[in-house]
Amino acid sequence: MATVDSLKKLDGFMAAALVDSGSGMMIESVVSGNFPVEIAAAANTEVVQAKLKAMDAIGLGDDTIEDILISLGTQYHLIRPLASNREIFLYVALERSRANLALARMELKKMEGSIKRI
Repeated sequence: MATVDSLKKLDGFMAAALVDSGSGMMIESVVSGNFPVEIAAAANTEVVQAKLKAMDAIGLGDDTIEDILISLGTQYHLIRPLASNREIFLYVALERSRANLALARMELKKMEGSIKRI
């Protein structure tokens, strides 16, 4: 299984985690510096659950979230639920001034493909 540790190579890397949105618990994580990845992982479970609930309520007919981007003044937070289990998601936080958002999205997609069914 791929590990979120490989995301450290992304420019502007701050933190990454593989998270169970049902419980808010991290399956694995890696952090650079003092980023509060545990708090971010738990809080982002609410983001994922809210979006899934909204999609179900609207009846979009498309139950797949490719990714969720939260753009802050100095950071990007990227969330990618797994296609094999939408309750599990990859999360990465990046320094906006140094990050390549397109590359980060591609790396998360590649990592998702290497994670065995959870």
